[in-house]
Amino acid sequence: MVEIGFLTESDRDSWEVLARGKDEFFGVERNDDSYERTWRRLLDDEQIRGIAAWLDDKMVGVAHYLFHASVWYAGKCYLADLFVDPDVRRQGVATALIEWVARDAEEHGAPGLYWNTLEDTPARALYDKVGKFRKGFILYTYRRKADQTSAQR
Repeated sequence: MVEIGFLTESDRDSWEVLARGKDEFFGVERNDDSYERTWRRLLDDEQIRGIAAWLDDKMVGVAHYLFHASVWYAGKCYLADLFVDPDVRRQGVATALIEWVARDAEEHGAPGLYWNTLEDTPARALYDKVGKFRKGFILYTYRRKADQTSAQR
């Protein structure tokens, strides 16, 4: 049976193994300071939360999510990261993590949660079952170049 709970100080090493596994899967490189900064935020920031899933006393999954303001609702909940150890996938761990986050979101006034993923990720099989896909919606991101200056008036 999967057990879910908030991350605690004693979870640091197990959490980092899974966080680095997630980054490796997605081809993301981070320095050690990034993991430390994120760890502190997961434990100390009221809007940012981290949970873990355990099977047989071993941490096998993590989820990171945050609450933010919304124009139309009391708030929104964004599931930023979800990662399950490849050795225990398809055993209900990811579903249990998503359900935990959804319950926490509802308790905090958010009508649900949302997330995004890669178009070709194997996890879409699960996401298509538990989530609602908004056909026609496209995600855009924008980041100013470091040397770009403010427009002159």
